[in-house]
Amino acid sequence: MKKLLIIILLLIPCQAEAFERYNRVVKYDKYFSKYSKRYFGPFFDWRYFKAQSVAESRLIAKAKSRVGALGVMQIMPKTFEEIIRKNPSIKGTREQPRWNIAAGIYYDRMIWKAWKAERPFRDRINFMFGSYNAGKGNILKAQKIAKKGELNPNLWVSVEHSLPKVTGRRSNETIGYVKKINEIKGVLR
Repeated sequence: MKKLLIIILLLIPCQAEAFERYNRVVKYDKYFSKYSKRYFGPFFDWRYFKAQSVAESRLIAKAKSRVGALGVMQIMPKTFEEIIRKNPSIKGTREQPRWNIAAGIYYDRMIWKAWKAERPFRDRINFMFGSYNAGKGNILKAQKIAKKGELNPNLWVSVEHSLPKVTGRRSNETIGYVKKINEIKGVLR
């Protein structure tokens, strides 16, 4: 029985290998690159946003969540309204992949700016993606709990530890989401 389990586990492709197929899906790469440069500068790796999109929608333009998030970047209607109010250069709708990607990356930029405290780059990325998923307010609450627990509130590992006290079982979704993006980013070329 033990040998059978080992054989089965060896035959199942690892998660990272499963994401390698997204290297061949390039139809939106020009938008990830363009809006990454526009909102994060020329040296920021646009593949972070492609990885986020794979985690959000598997790059499916018509993806719709049960709570109403829509498109490649899974943007909620109110969030999209806020984005276009703050950035009128986004001309299209959230149903259009180009504008959905532009809006998602712009929203990431808004969140990125909020996490400017001294922390390693990877932690700042994780705070950004964690906030995109759980909301900035929940991440701030987790930081406060981390600080009370004498953990460094500027490190993502501390937020991972504290987030269950804020969002309960939903914290698994956020923590998994951030890990998944990092895993996907690791295989994108």
